[in-house]
Amino acid sequence: MARYTGPKLKLSRRVGAPIADNPKHTSKRALVFPGMHGYRGRRLRAYGIRLNEKQKVKYHYCVQEAQFRRILAEAGRRPGNTGDVLMQLLERRLDNVVRRAGLARTIWAARQMVVHGHVRLNGKKHDRPSAVVNVGDVITIKEKTQKLAKESMESLPGHEIADWLDFNPSELTVRVVALPTTDQIPFDCNPNLIVEFYR
Repeated sequence: MARYTGPKLKLSRRVGAPIADNPKHTSKRALVFPGMHGYRGRRLRAYGIRLNEKQKVKYHYCVQEAQFRRILAEAGRRPGNTGDVLMQLLERRLDNVVRRAGLARTIWAARQMVVHGHVRLNGKKHDRPSAVVNVGDVITIKEKTQKLAKESMESLPGHEIADWLDFNPSELTVRVVALPTTDQIPFDCNPNLIVEFYR
């Protein structure tokens, strides 16, 4: 499988936006375009702007191209604005819910936690990061991993839990109370440009 395993900071520099919420990615120095002289007057055309927006979202949610196309096709079949539905489907992925709750520092840590079988969805073990959660679903952490999750929460001071999630820190349980809306997604992107890119 062709998953990217190189330095993650290079991805933030490439798209010019922090793809992770930690200080390493959000600092001003991290977002300088790679290379000795940075941008140096480089301007993107219409195609490049749309491609950059698509890559930014793919890196933020740790999704590959084939997966991304499938999610976009699913968003196109559902009623409503395709861009908004696309972001909602990406936001409802199991690995992303673990990250938004603060149980993991980054999407890569959340993904590893899910793949290694440390996450329970409605009491059952789920090792698929792409599983989509629905309203009323409850996510819990295996007892052996709770110490690791608590350490991760302590390393994220000031982390705000998404409004569409109800988090119980004492039991480390997350309940999905609503579907996420575009204004509740703490990531700056224009999903309509992504839809235009594939048309």
